[in-house]
Amino acid sequence: MRGDDQQQEGMFSYISPEKRVPADHPLRSIRKMVDEILKEMSPQFAKLYSEVGRPSIAPERLLRSLLLQIFYSVRSERMLIEQLQYNMLFRWFVGMEMDEAVWNHAVFSKNRERLLNEEIAEGFFQRVRERAKPYMSDEHFTVDGTLIEAWASQKSFRRKDGKGNPPDAGGEVDFHGEKRKNQTHESTTDADARLFKKSKGSESKLGYLGHVLMEHRNGLLVETFLTEANGRAERDAAMLMAETIPGGKRVTLGGDKNYDTQEFVRELRGMNITPHVAQNNTNRSSAVDERTTRHAGYEVSQRKRKRVEQSFGWMKMVGMLKKVKLRGIDKVGWLFTFTGAAYNLCRLRNLMARA
Repeated sequence: MRGDDQQQEGMFSYISPEKRVPADHPLRSIRKMVDEILKEMSPQFAKLYSEVGRPSIAPERLLRSLLLQIFYSVRSERMLIEQLQYNMLFRWFVGMEMDEAVWNHAVFSKNRERLLNEEIAEGFFQRVRERAKPYMSDEHFTVDGTLIEAWASQKSFRRKDGKGNPPDAGGEVDFHGEKRKNQTHESTTDADARLFKKSKGSESKLGYLGHVLMEHRNGLLVETFLTEANGRAERDAAMLMAETIPGGKRVTLGGDKNYDTQEFVRELRGMNITPHVAQNNTNRSSAVDERTTRHAGYEVSQRKRKRVEQSFGWMKMVGMLKKVKLRGIDKVGWLFTFTGAAYNLCRLRNLMARA
């Protein structure tokens, strides 16, 4: 017998969202860690808000929502708010009641702006790292950088003195045949972005350089850093991140051929860090000699250092940093660090499940 296609206008349920989410769902352990971290950060949040006035969206809910946007690659905040309208899993993770009204996307964006500062992102990242310490190596590390494409087009890269070709009726500028450099040009959309290419033969793009320090045991991120894109940025950022490695014993630091310079290798050795960077022997002599390469640990570091590309791939494809939708080095830096923390949360959840 064929059943009736009954249409239900309303719904009343005695089952809470907590019971509807499976006990083994991946977000459960992540939600537990995130709640503990946000509770620790509550005094830090309090400093950002006035004691009078209309209540804003709770910062804890804002950050949980942003984590969901990263985990599920939701490409805009408008779509994130739409998901919160009907997605029970999203509501449960954020901490919303089933009948609670969802915020307007413009209100969400305005409230989110308050949290876009380096202190909040770094505080969240450090607390995630503290929980990951049992799974991290304290002896072997790798440093690397990647190009983060800015939310700015090539046509926005114009002369600073305004002497370039004038825009046509449609607002477009013909820059063909014009020699463009960061010293004479800047983007009218994102003034902090720089024209840069990561390797020879690749296309120059407006962007930033994101840098990470990764430990070798499980590929967890120890530090994140964002700089403007230039030729020395990777080595300068690597030195700054290397200084955060606790002293007391000798450690190793891996890297690709870009870090094989006399100055960089000398500085690392002065910090009691063994430079396990890849040798660059193309038309030159490497700064890393047999004192380092003859040891078996050097070969191990060369294999392990390539795992850093997994973090960059995740942050760009899942975390949507391939072309960042924020402008300005401060906001992009905040998002880069926060996405790094989200990557560590996913890795940490998997490591805890295996234990």
